Amino acid sequence: MVAPSTPTGEDGPPDDPPAGDLLLDGQVPVEEYAVLGDGHSAALVSRHGSVDWLCLPRFDSDACFAALLGTPEHGRWLLTVRDAAAVTRRYRGDSFVLETTYRTAGGTAVATDAMPSGDGRADLVRRLTCTAGEVEVEHEWVVRFGYGAVQPWVRHEDDADGCDTIRAVAGPDSLVLRGDRLPRADGRRHRDRFTLHAGQSVELSLTWVHSWQPVPPRLPVSGRVDTTAVRWGLWARDCGYDGPYREAVVRSLLVLRLLTDATTGGIVAAPTTSLPETPGGERNWDYRYCWLRDAAFTLEALLEQGFRDEATQWRDWLARAVAGDPRDLQIMYRLDGGRRLPETHLGHLPGYAGSRPVRRGNGAVRQVQHDVLGVVMSALAMARDAGLAETSDTWSLQRRLVDDLARHWREPDRGIWEVRGEPRHFTHSKVMTWVALDRAVQAVEQHGLPGPVERWRRTRDEVRTDVLAHGWSDARGSFVQHYGAEHADASLLQLVLVGFVPADGPHARGTVAAVREELEVGPGLLRRYRTERTDDGLHGDEAAFLACSFWLADALARGNDVDGARRVLDAVVPLANDVGLLAEQYDPVGRHMRGNVPQALSHLALVRAAHSHAAAARRAAAGAAAVTP
Repeated sequence: MVAPSTPTGEDGPPDDPPAGDLLLDGQVPVEEYAVLGDGHSAALVSRHGSVDWLCLPRFDSDACFAALLGTPEHGRWLLTVRDAAAVTRRYRGDSFVLETTYRTAGGTAVATDAMPSGDGRADLVRRLTCTAGEVEVEHEWVVRFGYGAVQPWVRHEDDADGCDTIRAVAGPDSLVLRGDRLPRADGRRHRDRFTLHAGQSVELSLTWVHSWQPVPPRLPVSGRVDTTAVRWGLWARDCGYDGPYREAVVRSLLVLRLLTDATTGGIVAAPTTSLPETPGGERNWDYRYCWLRDAAFTLEALLEQGFRDEATQWRDWLARAVAGDPRDLQIMYRLDGGRRLPETHLGHLPGYAGSRPVRRGNGAVRQVQHDVLGVVMSALAMARDAGLAETSDTWSLQRRLVDDLARHWREPDRGIWEVRGEPRHFTHSKVMTWVALDRAVQAVEQHGLPGPVERWRRTRDEVRTDVLAHGWSDARGSFVQHYGAEHADASLLQLVLVGFVPADGPHARGTVAAVREELEVGPGLLRRYRTERTDDGLHGDEAAFLACSFWLADALARGNDVDGARRVLDAVVPLANDVGLLAEQYDPVGRHMRGNVPQALSHLALVRAAHSHAAAARRAAAGAAAVTP
């Protein structure tokens, strides 16, 4: 029950960010956000209770709260305790039920936020309970559809139970707000301010529904929150990892599950768009789509920890998405397998910390990136080794894709970093072509699948000879970014991870050393590449790329440098925020995360690096035991 209210003051609550949220260039720092998710979409919630990003009903739908990329006028849902002297937060167990504790001079309150899952709804529920003394609560609801561009028609109407609701409608979309106490219209916003005393609480729920549909029935908040926490916990319980950094590994696996569409099996790279690599810069991308590369990496991380059902679901998604002519293969797709992702600019949004353009869609969708099929074939080979049987359709699809790559591997491409400059013969792309052919050969030799194994083996050997002749520099003693170059990039660490060269051999050691010498900007922190040496078609610089840092730890572990891998992990794992989330990049000077968040590639690389480190530690311990008298 809610306490008797204190009327909203004439001046109203101040504009957000609310007091207590840190500011970076006028915006809440990326690391100050937690994420909620229901298997179809995700919300970003600031430390002080502002939902600044939410796309409903899907990850790639238009945002209805877009303050993340602008101001509160572009949409947000704030529920917070005023004048909090201390704010702490956590996820309830192994779930994405967020609990935030506010402490003020006069009292303490706990906020619980969740996106319930498993009930076919697109909801976000919130509960705020005063646990001691009294607290003053601030509530503001600003709905703007179309990424903050469309102000809806807002009205009161009764739901199926005859209870008052606030409904915002524009075009096909509507949001319904209901609860113990609803805010009042105040210009272009809805606001409220009231006092809670010990033992009192307020519950609110937000529901997306098509504008032509009736308001759905009200469902209990507390029970849905508890059920959601249990569902997440049951999934995490199946994690088989029991080594160092387990808490970070489990949270990362949960993030990967959150980023997986529960219906289609597609995996988004991140639930956000246009969070910049450099504040004020143009390196801003829409990551709300399924990159074959990132999804295949995710599949490998999940398989290593025993999650086979997810592997099957994604393999089925892949077969649907890429069906057709192999020459029509794209590097990314929509979550439903759709192919159209035209890149447009949302000019009405000022961007995070003034970073423009704000992008919807991704122009890299039409790029040729030869490495992608290698990552996919590697993941599918791991699935076969884990006991997932191929069907005639799934193997036929792989055969056609490999055959097509074998015909075109000598052509230049845009590479793993999706450069928007001139195509080149990237060493990493050539090596991943070798991987695609190698895994196809293994499928025939080890699993008895049909295929032109002699031709594949011959082409595989040609690729390897070509890479050693043109992708290796005797002068540097390492592999180089592209043919004819004398500089490295962090993707070369993948050569160690995929087995192109022995992990403890001279080629691997020389390449790891060269990458660290050229790209390390802090303990264990690597850039992807030097922007002044790579024609990526963009202005500005970028920070350390967290996935590359974990690749470094992974490569060291596979090369049996257990202590070296541990030092990198000890430096990079703690860079996650207080609820265990990682963005794409990290700025070691400003000590802020950069780029979209949470980033699947960062989290999956953490999982795999921790797995490799634990395996290396076991090998070292077994070796020491074997020589002990």
